[in-house]
Amino acid sequence: MVVLNKIYTRTGDTGETALGNGSRVAKHSARVSAYGTVDETNATVGLARLHATGEMDHKLAAIQNDLFDLGADFCRPEMEKDSDAEYAPLRITDTQVERLESEIDSMNNLLTPLRSFILPGGSPLSAYLHLCRTVSRRAERLATELASVESLNPAAVKYLNRLSDWFFVAARIANNNGVDDVLWVPGANR
Repeated sequence: MVVLNKIYTRTGDTGETALGNGSRVAKHSARVSAYGTVDETNATVGLARLHATGEMDHKLAAIQNDLFDLGADFCRPEMEKDSDAEYAPLRITDTQVERLESEIDSMNNLLTPLRSFILPGGSPLSAYLHLCRTVSRRAERLATELASVESLNPAAVKYLNRLSDWFFVAARIANNNGVDDVLWVPGANR
């Protein structure tokens, strides 16, 4: 369990931060940018939850917990043998990815197929879920950039890819199961 007795440590005053394995890197490193954007995604989910109730709020709460797992995963560089670590690093699992896929399929069964792209908006919850989608897509781009130069848990990258899809489908659900989606009209203002 994490214990935070003091919030500021002064150890980052020179522009570096500690990773989960104790190594120090620049605060602008690719790894810190990736898990920082995962944290930003989590904050946007918190905004969405202000408008969510019932099952949707429950699912968003689970995603917030997963996002902390994901941040911990990205914060701890993979070693050849994670089992050699002092404690087992927290890693995103395929089970978490599969849960998102199952939820996407269940929600999507309630929707009619799209015939146009959707503009973010409609209900407040839908608008915030679209914000979650775009921030999670940025986290995914940063994670794939990191994965091109450092080892990264493949399930973590898959999780981010499914998560943005989850937010898209959930945004449609939040718009009266897609009935109140705001559709893009190409060239409408020419």
